Amino acid sequence: MKLVIVSGLSGSGKTVALRTLEDAGYYCIDNLPLGMLSELIDNMIDSGAEPYDLMAIAIDARSGVDSSDRFDEIMQHVSRHPLQLDVLFLSCSTSRLLKRFSETRRMHPLSRGGLPLADAIQQEKKLLEDIHANADLAIDSSDLNVHELRQMIIDRLLEQSTAEMGILIQSFGFKNGVPADTDFVFDVRCLPNPHWEKALRPLTGRDRAVVKYLENYPEVDAMFVSIHGFLADWIPRFEKENRSYMTISIGCTGGKHRSVYLAERIANEIGQQRDNISIRHRDMK
Repeated sequence: MKLVIVSGLSGSGKTVALRTLEDAGYYCIDNLPLGMLSELIDNMIDSGAEPYDLMAIAIDARSGVDSSDRFDEIMQHVSRHPLQLDVLFLSCSTSRLLKRFSETRRMHPLSRGGLPLADAIQQEKKLLEDIHANADLAIDSSDLNVHELRQMIIDRLLEQSTAEMGILIQSFGFKNGVPADTDFVFDVRCLPNPHWEKALRPLTGRDRAVVKYLENYPEVDAMFVSIHGFLADWIPRFEKENRSYMTISIGCTGGKHRSVYLAERIANEIGQQRDNISIRHRDMK
């Protein structure tokens, strides 16, 4: 049996996640009170019914998540069963959540007592922080549309072909902020910048002209060797701790040239020895 616990902030995309899992054949339950989770799983396991081989259960602020100790206790109980358990947490920036709620005119579940929306969002973040901290896979949906979020869930949660740890390597631009929920961040802004070459400015780190430009500088190759060597040493050690997912972020100024080139090169190198490598270029537009 495989069980996915889906949690996260209101407006961050939990419904999209649950529908994606349902389309993949999961038996899905939305807004289950946390206190009922242990009993439900006990009954599902005991029944041995085939429809419950794949299950996804959504737990959020409406579900009575009011004690981090209680969540840990329940997860320990559930983990005693012979099942594969993944906790997926969806987060989002406060500014983006404010915009989403204003556009949809939905009421935040914690604002019904007259609490201002911004305060309700912060209260919910506090309420769910222990689940967030203990999630196997955390996805920040701030910069993702519905289709991108759905595809990320498919790539990271549903298409693991082996028991190896799933690794996402993403490029980004520091000018747009550091990605949330990342395990390692590498800053490559010290490298020569193709942006200052007029002919290269509209291109990306995937284009041959930019690749050729960067390959002319020994320091670019030295940066690649250092990052790859670090990851080659430490990825297996994290995997021994039963980590299921890892996110590695490589940033330059705009997220279009240097970080894209290095993310592609590192993903290709690691992908020669490992399965379950995903790549994303957050700011390459």
